Amino acid sequence: MFKLWFTLPITLALLTGCGSIRQIDSQVQSVNAQGAVSLQGAHYRFERLPSQLNNPAAGLAEQQAQVALSAAGLVRDDPGAQLSIQVQARATAFMTDPWGRPAYGVGLNSYWGRGIGLNWNMRFPPPSQYGYEVSLLMRDLRSGQVVYETQAEHSGPWSDGEKIFPALMRAALKDFPNPPAKTRLVYIDIPR
Repeated sequence: MFKLWFTLPITLALLTGCGSIRQIDSQVQSVNAQGAVSLQGAHYRFERLPSQLNNPAAGLAEQQAQVALSAAGLVRDDPGAQLSIQVQARATAFMTDPWGRPAYGVGLNSYWGRGIGLNWNMRFPPPSQYGYEVSLLMRDLRSGQVVYETQAEHSGPWSDGEKIFPALMRAALKDFPNPPAKTRLVYIDIPR
């Protein structure tokens, strides 16, 4: 009976931890270079680079950005737009050493001239990390000038970009349209 009462709280704690949230930390840098155009409540349309025209990932990035832009008070209005917004998103995977630094594979070391040995991480294969980046560039359609620029970066062990990218979009637009002048760390909670 004692074992049941002892293990039940531990089991419940472990099960509730599985359904909790995860915190995504992002390095965010934003610059407000606005001139005569007001960014608060502005109407926008998306602008694509030629390399993005036939890329389905560009459409997905725009959908995720649209949710974050709407939460920041901007309105998508293609025919009546005041701003054009260019969205870029990128994900990379890389292996790390046991200390979390990027590892680039097998290296050869010589030990005091007595031979050559292989230098490999403690784990085989080395653990993977994933890097994510998003950027938004806003232009005044009348003048063609950039009025707002923001980017967010995150790296970690999670490969679920479908959850990470929306969090990065929200982080990139934190404090819009008046961001702090320096690079900052922004935390966004997402479900596990």
